[in-house]
Amino acid sequence: MFYSIRHVTRFRYSAPVRESVMELRMQPRSEGPQTLRSFQISTNPRAQLYAYTDHLGNAVYHFNLLREHEELRIEAQAIVEIGPPRVPPEKLDTLEWDRYNDVNLHDEQFDMMEPSKFARPSPELLSFIRIADLEKPDGDPLTALIRLQRGIYDSFEYRSGVTDVDSPIEVALEQRRGVCQDFAHIMTAIAREWKIPCRYVSGYLYHEGAHDRSAADATHAWVEAWLPSLGWVGFDPTNNIPAADRHVRAAVGRDYADVPPTRGTYKGGADSELSIAVGLEPTSAPVRHEDFLRVTRPMASPMPTPSMPERLYHQQQQQQ
Repeated sequence: MFYSIRHVTRFRYSAPVRESVMELRMQPRSEGPQTLRSFQISTNPRAQLYAYTDHLGNAVYHFNLLREHEELRIEAQAIVEIGPPRVPPEKLDTLEWDRYNDVNLHDEQFDMMEPSKFARPSPELLSFIRIADLEKPDGDPLTALIRLQRGIYDSFEYRSGVTDVDSPIEVALEQRRGVCQDFAHIMTAIAREWKIPCRYVSGYLYHEGAHDRSAADATHAWVEAWLPSLGWVGFDPTNNIPAADRHVRAAVGRDYADVPPTRGTYKGGADSELSIAVGLEPTSAPVRHEDFLRVTRPMASPMPTPSMPERLYHQQQQQQ
């Protein structure tokens, strides 16, 4: 399955600003069944883009727009191939708990067991765990995580506008309402309370024909938990489904603070307005360069003449 992704972000300012510094994590990852086939970012006004890979393997683009501007538009386009997803077993043996040890866990997993900015214990979280009967995980880790995913889905109403991008999990826990970011943080925090490494995933979800609660015109968030026998396994508590071939992974981290699609600042006394549009559609396989090109004039081996360098230099392509 191939997906075409278009992600547009627009910042408008109430007055001209002098400078915008921005960091972007929009490039889908290439690992497991997911392969990035093409990707490009453009900005208006135009800016020189630089890139690096962070310690979690996420592609990070950044730029500094120095000219004065009243609007900044960032557009990312990608084509991603998703292969057949790995189908996990219905359950694991209970000895899986004993496999959480120094032999099977490394720095990558230990980082995802510690509390983080948005996924941390609190009185409100511990109260929810007790009310939802999630204090002690049932059965093996996979069975427990599936039950946790269902418990969050049943306990919370999906409702935008209740929380914002910087809201702690206590807001959603108190209101019993929120969005995918909140539910992913809550599941991550509880899994870590069970000593299961769990990480936050930022990306996209294809909605066509599915009865998902999450919005179709926005980015999406879910979690991946580490099971020693299986590796990282994805869970989507917002929609109570496994993360599979409809989920496109862009970045992973301890929580949202590690993976925001855009993060930046600007100089000036203006207020700002943020608009976002996301489109994700199935597409055909991209044409490879070697398949796309067609030879219109084969190479010849003429006898060299004094004017040949100039003649070859000025060759033009015929339009057809």
